[in-house]
Amino acid sequence: MTVDLDALRRDVIRVVEDLLAEMPLSDRHLLVVGVSTSEVIGKRIGTSGSDEVAEAIYDGLARAREKRGFHLAFQCCEHLNRALVVSRAALERFGLEEVSAIPIPKAGGAMAAHAYRRMDDPVLVERVVADAGIDIGDTLIGMHLRPVAVPVRPSIRQIGQAHVTMAKTRPKLIGGARAVYTPEDAEACR
Repeated sequence: MTVDLDALRRDVIRVVEDLLAEMPLSDRHLLVVGVSTSEVIGKRIGTSGSDEVAEAIYDGLARAREKRGFHLAFQCCEHLNRALVVSRAALERFGLEEVSAIPIPKAGGAMAAHAYRRMDDPVLVERVVADAGIDIGDTLIGMHLRPVAVPVRPSIRQIGQAHVTMAKTRPKLIGGARAVYTPEDAEACR
């Protein structure tokens, strides 16, 4: 199967823009990304990793990131227990703990391996608590999101042949009947 790599880049930028319309991310935020390059090319997850597809997806994410400055975390496959590739700057910004491994296509996945090669000063961490997430190919990124995840529907449902899901997060709503949740409501109660 041939894949239009330019279309993949454009589609990735489009879904990131869809997410940013729902949750404006900045340098204070972490976006977790899970990608099965096998699923993108129409194969079963974990069977046909593609560095070319990983490069196109990485390029799209990097372009979107340049505009807003959010941090990226790329989820590895199950062979590295879904550890994540982040920059050392993200590690320090979010108080993450580095672990010792280097993702490769057969132990980490094509996307994480590519991200590790391309990122500035990459490190591997065991877990993050991300503000938002994009899952390309049903890689199950939910374990790395804040506790209250809210689905975000992308304008396109697939990148290549892979299903796309996204989520933003919000703080937990606590309290009871007397609690207010917006500054406007709080002002009205004065």
